[in-house]
Amino acid sequence: MPYGINETMGQYSELFMLLAAGTYTVAFIAFAWDLAKSSKALRAIDLKAAQASQPGKAQDAARVPVAAGVGDHAASAEASRSDSAGARLGGPAGRAERPTSSTTKAAGPGAGGVITADANMRYAAERRAPARVAVALTILGVLIHAAGVVTRALGAGRVPWGNMYEFLTTGAFVAVAVFLLVLVRRDLRFLGTFVVGLAIIMLVAASVAYWTPVGHLVPALQSYWLIIHVSIAVLSSALFTLTFAMSALQLVQSHRQKTVAAGGADKLGFMRLVPSALSLENLSYRINAIAFIGWTFTLMFGAIWAEKAWGRFWGWDTKEVWTFVIWVVYAGYLHARATRGWTGTRAAWLSIVGYLCVVFNFTIVNQFFNGLHSYSGL
Repeated sequence: MPYGINETMGQYSELFMLLAAGTYTVAFIAFAWDLAKSSKALRAIDLKAAQASQPGKAQDAARVPVAAGVGDHAASAEASRSDSAGARLGGPAGRAERPTSSTTKAAGPGAGGVITADANMRYAAERRAPARVAVALTILGVLIHAAGVVTRALGAGRVPWGNMYEFLTTGAFVAVAVFLLVLVRRDLRFLGTFVVGLAIIMLVAASVAYWTPVGHLVPALQSYWLIIHVSIAVLSSALFTLTFAMSALQLVQSHRQKTVAAGGADKLGFMRLVPSALSLENLSYRINAIAFIGWTFTLMFGAIWAEKAWGRFWGWDTKEVWTFVIWVVYAGYLHARATRGWTGTRAAWLSIVGYLCVVFNFTIVNQFFNGLHSYSGL
């Protein structure tokens, strides 16, 4: 493809990326609006329940937590059910056992139109209007984002992940696309604010700090292994992004559950739309297991590519070392949770540490450590 056409396609790609970032921003606002509006409606339901209950129990009724999976009709239940509701919110004591069935029913329509997911994060019969708008905007944003990735590939005449700019923009696209795909089967709209927010940060960082014009690859990257190795790394990183958001929410939800169980005031009303810490931990563990398999193949295929490019499978290059460090951290997370009883906040922190290692490997290692993997394009 002539250089002039390449440059034009690159400009179209940048325009699409800008439009995608703008659409994601509006979707982010819609997701945040949904959380705020639903939280306000739930508080109004609590207040009405407190007024309808006996005066001596009004204070307790006002503190009845509405866990994800408990519909509006449950929020207006008798105050005497607060203990059992709190137990459902907190999950089983001790180790986090995976529930074989939902401990709560899917929510039905209630006052304020607030619908929440059950413990298995299934969709209820009705969906909140702001959340529907947010999801629709996210779908529009990911379509525009896909156009940006495709035009970048057409302009470069290759797969669009040959430098940090391309890896970051493609990774943001995959993260949002995976979120939307999972959304078909699981009600993860509570993650929308965080996933879309991270995508916005990734696009802004790519455009401001890592922008690279369309160009050819260095000889070492001109291999079919680029498609295999880096595509799996992008997908795994996108899954790790989702589990990072879920682990962060798990820590907040766990703190909230302990506060409410101790009789404290529930100051995080929007967290009522988020599943319990146990449900978040279980789903995060499953996704991390899938992402870990992908990262294992990333490490293996990288070694095979290194042997073809440089004549050795392993050379203790900084990038190779940190890729292995990430593998070790997530392997430790899976092992500790599955066999050593590391559940709850300890498991969440391990997952977060693993993702911080991914971020460190992508940013600090790529920019400040010289080695055979210095392909950032900066």
